[in-house]
Amino acid sequence: MMQFPKPEPLTLILLDLPNLTRLASGEAVDLGDLRVLDDALPPPRIAEHALSQLKIGTPAEWCVPFLIVSDNAVLGTCRFRASPADGCVEIGYEVAESQRGRGIATQAVRQLIQIAASSGQVKQVVAHIVPENLASSKVVSRLGFLRSDAPIDHDGTTVVLWTLSIAT
Repeated sequence: MMQFPKPEPLTLILLDLPNLTRLASGEAVDLGDLRVLDDALPPPRIAEHALSQLKIGTPAEWCVPFLIVSDNAVLGTCRFRASPADGCVEIGYEVAESQRGRGIATQAVRQLIQIAASSGQVKQVVAHIVPENLASSKVVSRLGFLRSDAPIDHDGTTVVLWTLSIAT
């Protein structure tokens, strides 16, 4: 079995509005002293979605991407897609290709679960994952998410629904 170095502790930092706007426009972001690894930031459509959620009054922590930061470098992002509805919230995450396989996504998703649980608003966390994305499926499986039996159509893409119930 291949061994990977254990990742350093991660910090989640909410992306600020000026950089979210730049990202949505395809412009370069300015994260000060943070180094941004290639493909660590989400595509503009993710930032556009967050901006549209902010416009309808969604609190930033429920729609704006969190930067996944370790050792002064942005390794990827993770987020909630919208405010919890009926006790359920959806997550998404991506890690720079050079950093995959090191447990970074697992640590980041674990932190999202903790944020959701501590809000008192969430009873279930869900992830929609395309069937071919085995790495993401392993992340959520490792954290106790359960896979649904039937694929579903989500935003025009066939995905598998993974769910995690949060003890209240």
